[in-house]
Amino acid sequence: MILSVSRRSDIPAFYTEWFFNRLREGYVLVRNPMNYHQVSRIALTPDVIDCIVFWTKDPRNMLDKLDLLKEYNYYFQITVNPYDNQIERNVAPKRNIIESFKKLSTLIGKKRTI
Repeated sequence: MILSVSRRSDIPAFYTEWFFNRLREGYVLVRNPMNYHQVSRIALTPDVIDCIVFWTKDPRNMLDKLDLLKEYNYYFQITVNPYDNQIERNVAPKRNIIESFKKLSTLIGKKRTI
């Protein structure tokens, strides 16, 4: 299974602790957006997950926790766009994002940072 983290919200930027708690527990509960009453339990163990894809605008909160991912294949897709804080109020300044992108690339390699 490919685990896509996160298309609904920026989990690496805002919910890092929650995500690693879920990995530690070995599962996550996911509500079906089309049927509020349907909740699925998804296993998050290394034997089930082929790859984790992290989608984020700010990977800084993950940088000191990458060792917690050592049992998983993963890569990061980082989005940098021209919007300022009037449109995206909670996104870090671009220079901070670019610096964290560089640091992440140094830590995990350019083949796992897009």
